[in-house]
Amino acid sequence: MKIVVLDGYTLNPGDLSWKGFEALGECEIYEHTSSREFAERAKGADVLITNKTVIGADQIFSLPDLKYIGVLATGYNVVDIPAAIDRGVVVTNIPTYSTSSVAQMVFAHILNITQQVGLYAAEVKEKWPRSEDFCFWQSPLIELSGLRIGIVGFGHIGQAVARIAQAFDMEVCAYSSKKQEDLPQGIKKVSLEELFVVSDIITLHCPLTEETRGMVHAERLSTMKSRAILINTGRGPLVNETDLAYALNQEIIYAAGLDVLSQEPPATDNPLLQARNCFITPHIAWATGAARGRLMDQAVENLKSFLSGTIINNVAK
Repeated sequence: MKIVVLDGYTLNPGDLSWKGFEALGECEIYEHTSSREFAERAKGADVLITNKTVIGADQIFSLPDLKYIGVLATGYNVVDIPAAIDRGVVVTNIPTYSTSSVAQMVFAHILNITQQVGLYAAEVKEKWPRSEDFCFWQSPLIELSGLRIGIVGFGHIGQAVARIAQAFDMEVCAYSSKKQEDLPQGIKKVSLEELFVVSDIITLHCPLTEETRGMVHAERLSTMKSRAILINTGRGPLVNETDLAYALNQEIIYAAGLDVLSQEPPATDNPLLQARNCFITPHIAWATGAARGRLMDQAVENLKSFLSGTIINNVAK
């Protein structure tokens, strides 16, 4: 059996092992695969493993030996699922591996914005020795206790964020398809419109669909508190980036912490790169060593299960 890993670098830049896959068949591992390189590398493959390399209908139908596609992520929009179903190709993903790490990144952004640790750590050597007082600060320092956090989407990550927020003694409201009685104690279900109005911090954890694409737009931003903070570790296209940049620059809202953008890497003219109080990390919430280790282990288990005839995490059905 021929296994081809199309773009393994982001999962494993060298600190993990591919031995689990290598034990299951002839294994070719590439750090990156361009669209020009795809046909030659995928030729004769029974199994393709991809993270962000797109596998469209044309590619799927051009590979007669292909039986299985393993996506090294939770989202699987890089694969043409209807085409895979038509061809009888199994497609699996990796759910929940990054829950703790993403929730941690949410609060890394929140704490960075509210406490400005990085800013003051960078300035302390120059400014503190010359300070007339025992301390100095030049930006608001914000206590989380008593603030209201609004969580859009209440799956595994949303629930993990809620637990951390409650540990900070925050009020938690959620926009969710779940009924109020099915939410954990202390979580108030609200409409999306109410969530934007009443929240001090909004964090996005919903899937990207046609309904949610661009859901954070000028009209909704205009209803937010002027001291509100927006966090997005979900999907970049949930946010209209031009509208968010305007809201930040015009001080309609206070700040944003983003780990995802609509185009990655971003274009140099993305307005958020220069926006006021906009803090962007390069899509790394998922990338802790622990999370990547879980991802690798689950990816191997997915393929083992397929080979044994018991398919798990199949999204092509």
